[in-house]
Amino acid sequence: MLLENAHKTIGQNVKKAREQAGLTQAQLSAAIGHKSVSVVSCAEIHHKGQHFNIEHLLKIASVLGIDAKEFFEGVKMKG
Repeated sequence: MLLENAHKTIGQNVKKAREQAGLTQAQLSAAIGHKSVSVVSCAEIHHKGQHFNIEHLLKIASVLGIDAKEFFEGVKMKG
């Protein structure tokens, strides 16, 4: 449960950062090398258990010009 909540929080943080940068899911997907928006859209909402991996997060942070640690704000790994 803690890990699932962490994935949800990270997805929400990515979405917030993407929106603040003024990018669509399609634009961000293309910028990190994906032809489909499914990686970004599903991970942002944690659909069907999909989540970002560390490579995605580092690429997204680079595209958005932010530190990847911002995606982990609010993540709690202790009960």
